[in-house]
Amino acid sequence: MPPKILIVEDTESLALMYQSYLIPTGVKTRIAYNGEQAMCALQEFEPDLIILDVMLPDINGLDILSSLDSDTAPQVIVLTGHGTKEMAIKAIKLGASDFLEKPIEADRFRITVNNALKLKDLKQTVKSYQTTYENGKYFDLIGSSSVMQSVYQIIKSASASKATVFITGESGTGKELCARAVHLASPRANKPFVALNCAAIPKDLIESEIFGHLKGAFTGAIANREGAAGQADGGTLFLDELCEMDINLQSKLLRFIQTGCYQQVGSEKEVKVDVRFVCATNRDPLLEVQEGRFREDLYYRLHVFPIALPPLKQRGKDVIEIADALFKKISKEEKRQYKGMSEGVKNLFLGYSWPGNVRQLENTIRNIMVLHDESYIEVDMIPALPQSSNQNQLASLHQVPQPEVIITAVDTGLHTEQATMNDTLLPFTQADIEPLWLVEKRYIEQAIQACDNNIPKAAALLDVSPSTLYRKIKSWEEMQVS
Repeated sequence: MPPKILIVEDTESLALMYQSYLIPTGVKTRIAYNGEQAMCALQEFEPDLIILDVMLPDINGLDILSSLDSDTAPQVIVLTGHGTKEMAIKAIKLGASDFLEKPIEADRFRITVNNALKLKDLKQTVKSYQTTYENGKYFDLIGSSSVMQSVYQIIKSASASKATVFITGESGTGKELCARAVHLASPRANKPFVALNCAAIPKDLIESEIFGHLKGAFTGAIANREGAAGQADGGTLFLDELCEMDINLQSKLLRFIQTGCYQQVGSEKEVKVDVRFVCATNRDPLLEVQEGRFREDLYYRLHVFPIALPPLKQRGKDVIEIADALFKKISKEEKRQYKGMSEGVKNLFLGYSWPGNVRQLENTIRNIMVLHDESYIEVDMIPALPQSSNQNQLASLHQVPQPEVIITAVDTGLHTEQATMNDTLLPFTQADIEPLWLVEKRYIEQAIQACDNNIPKAAALLDVSPSTLYRKIKSWEEMQVS
């Protein structure tokens, strides 16, 4: 569709001349000879660009410019035969993209118009991108990392279609939030979004939950009930943990997806609905197909727009953005004050592998907000985090070839010397005994130094909570002061 240009010029000969300048460009034009006609044309014609004369018989052109809605306004090129620097500055401040002084040459006029239309296209592209990714957030999904930007782009592309979206990812990565984003970004946003967790419903009830049932269809069916399929008519049906669905029910689901028709339990009448399907699983769906637990034809019917949500440990600094958003959200829920996190907390969150992903992070933050009244989050407030997987990961970073060593009794386990296993240990006497806290202090300090003063990393290797190390360091400092 060609761009639409509104020419607002009270001198008919000039207006027609400007119109003739634009004929070779193939744009669609309309002329308004005064302010009243211009305001009407803005509503009816909806131009992409306005060529606006300042001196109109009934109104100042800059008043028209200032009345435009900044969010939906067309580009504006201001024309005047009495150009001044002050007027040009005022026009630009009011939103004009350019300023031309009469008389105007045809080539200059066309170039200015072309540049203004390019600027409009650029603004639309930027606005579209900001809708997709604004301040690291896309609907309820949060994260500025490149992997999440790719997810946002897939959602944006898939949302306009009715094709099925298949979401995979570890437990706790936000698959339902992703499904809801697909719904909210689609033309169905004002229609129902119905989520059903296939793993949380007993096998003998899941058919009724999806398709509904009639009164008396089975024991306990005391009334007619509309299922999730009927509730989602016109909107989106999200089937979470789909690979948990019984293999016998999968054939009915396949037919429903293909035809849009289903039968309620206990009924022979077919019901037709308009539903967009979004499915999710934390399993490998192809492996489930190979193992015979998931129908191959159903898999290929559903696997149209695949979205793989990355685990939190692969999302870099997203964990800080998510944590900050969760602190703000949960502080309101728990009626607490929140002002920010210390660098130590950020380092701890970045250094931990989060095997439970965002769900684990949310639970950790709720624990902090419930147990502490302080508005600024410090490391000693963080509860102990499971260290097994992360400890192995961090330890592997420090595995360097070392000569075989043994611990000498004289040094009480702290200072090592190269030796062979056949060497004889030196005798250990009462003079070698030191206070246990001093031995522990020296060893912890060595561990922290080996980790380049990264206390959370040292805590992970020592298999203790970082808050434990911070408390011990604080107690040592108090002992030195006293």
